[in-house]
Amino acid sequence: MAPFDGELEGEAAPAANTAAPDAAQDLTAAAVEAIPPEIVAQTLDQYLRGWVARVRGGDAGVLPVILALAIITVVFQIVSPHNVFLSAGNLVNLFIQSSVFIVLAMAEGFALLLGEIDLSIGYVAAVGGIVAADLVQDPGPNWPWWAAIAAALAACALIGAIQGTIITRLRLPSFVVTLAGYLLWFGVMIVILGPAGGVSISSPLLYNQHILFELVQGTIDPLAGWVGLAIVVGVLGTVLWLRDSGRRRSGLVAPPASLTAIRIGFLAVVGIVVVAISNINRGVVLPIEGVPWVVPIVIAVLLAWTVLLEWTPFGRYVYAVGGNPEAARRAGISLVAIRTWGFVLCSFTAGIAGLLYASWQGGMNTNINGGQLVLYAVAAAVIGGTSLFGGRGRMIHGVLGGLVIGAIYNGLYLLGFPVQWQLIATGLVLLAAVIVDSLSRRGAGAGSLARA
Repeated sequence: MAPFDGELEGEAAPAANTAAPDAAQDLTAAAVEAIPPEIVAQTLDQYLRGWVARVRGGDAGVLPVILALAIITVVFQIVSPHNVFLSAGNLVNLFIQSSVFIVLAMAEGFALLLGEIDLSIGYVAAVGGIVAADLVQDPGPNWPWWAAIAAALAACALIGAIQGTIITRLRLPSFVVTLAGYLLWFGVMIVILGPAGGVSISSPLLYNQHILFELVQGTIDPLAGWVGLAIVVGVLGTVLWLRDSGRRRSGLVAPPASLTAIRIGFLAVVGIVVVAISNINRGVVLPIEGVPWVVPIVIAVLLAWTVLLEWTPFGRYVYAVGGNPEAARRAGISLVAIRTWGFVLCSFTAGIAGLLYASWQGGMNTNINGGQLVLYAVAAAVIGGTSLFGGRGRMIHGVLGGLVIGAIYNGLYLLGFPVQWQLIATGLVLLAAVIVDSLSRRGAGAGSLARA
């Protein structure tokens, strides 16, 4: 019997040896598809192959919103009167209009990343704007502009701390608590405004009011804009290059050096385009040129929160809690602390949006539609790529989504469409974004199961 057994083993062995490499190759391929490309890529070609594999697997990243923004831009440029959509004046105006949506979307992003939602930020933003506008009134408190801004943002952060504590300590749904906050801060806003029903900051003769007004309406000297761009690109480019090269030397996750160089170059090109467009005279009677102050303000908020979420332990904890709360808890992360701070940052950022809104409108009054603002904030974040299910999203998604909503708003306004069509168009785009998010998650899950 021994020769017979040996003969079977001898014949079976080649088959086993042949199958083993195939199995190993399949497992390796599956692993490469599942792992982000920057982990395994050593060259730009490898990175692009990995990125294509991720897109095919359902993780399209910001690609859908960029395509949507490109389509919206082309369509409105063709159909707008005198093809004015891409004119310098309209593009600058579009960003100014979008700035409030963008900052509110970044604010809502903190809640969405945690798998929560904040329905109150529209009127929290209004309270922040009103507090700042009230404190710079003369006659009145006549606070320095910087103190008024600090007080307004502190008040908004306190609101977030109160709501976050109620949600986390009492384990109540964020939807219900922030809906109550929506009504509560709406009423508080009316109380603060008083019988006058409004407060103005448009006087050019009052210094502190004028500074608040200039947050959106003011512009940077064209030469100073170019100098500022060079400084920003130089600093950010140096930081990105040193960070990525340091990680590569340490054997940590980092993109290929060529990709880092492309990102820095892309950042420079975008900056040059923005400054060049803004420096074109867009005035009709008096010359108006230069980058609006709101542009560096929004960029500063984007950079600060991007660094916080992507470069710090707190940011990793936010993604962990939003992605899998139970796993995060077992890893020793305080769910109460992270969620509470998430709502604090959400309301604080909403306060920044409130300051921009007050500057844009030249004051605050009871006509502000906080309900529509919060819906636009959620829509912008989701359209940009932030998941409603938590654990996935970046601050840049709020910027892209806010630009999409701003482009729709601006384009339909140029065509003379009433506000109801703006709402309908935004709702359809939001529905499409949610469908894409849901399908991408299903595709990723199906791919994981198939590979398993």
